[in-house]
Amino acid sequence: MSLRDWTVQRVSRQDVSSFIESNHYSGNINGCISDFCYALYDTIGEMKGALFYGRMAMANQWKRFSDNPENVIELRRLCCVDDTPKNTESYFIGRSLKLLESDWMKGIVVSYADKEYGHNGTIYKASNFTMVGEVAGAKVIIYNGKQYHDKAIRTKYKGQLKPFAKRIKDALDSGDAYYKKTAGKYTYIYQLEKNKRRLK
Repeated sequence: MSLRDWTVQRVSRQDVSSFIESNHYSGNINGCISDFCYALYDTIGEMKGALFYGRMAMANQWKRFSDNPENVIELRRLCCVDDTPKNTESYFIGRSLKLLESDWMKGIVVSYADKEYGHNGTIYKASNFTMVGEVAGAKVIIYNGKQYHDKAIRTKYKGQLKPFAKRIKDALDSGDAYYKKTAGKYTYIYQLEKNKRRLK
């Protein structure tokens, strides 16, 4: 099986949401900002991978990488089905970065390899990302077998907790959900070529 004729296309969040929720280890995209979504298709047009880039999850986190929040974006989710050729993920990332360079036209892409799941960033290294450090583990909520950021219980709409936030909060109160400290993450960055040229 060859990747030569596989294609990567920009799509909507709706196009990839169920695919990511079914194939990504986190099992959800709740609370994720998805400014740029891309899908990987095989030669018969079947989706084999999905990813999206979005503004950073944590407030002020962008300050580690730039003096302007508009110049930083995060690879928030990435997944492919299991029966794909070798190097599919790095191929997918590379193609998506070329599209992102035209679609976003800004600077630094950040991604994290989650040590909690045994990830060390091999695919990011293969995609020419640079490891720049580590992030300590965070407190997360485990609910119905899925992991949610602590801020999930504080999301509001028109001053009221969103229904999903209230369900998680109630589950914490009843013991059906619980807090857990994660193992931490490796931090990787990639600087888009157009931005490199502007900085020279």
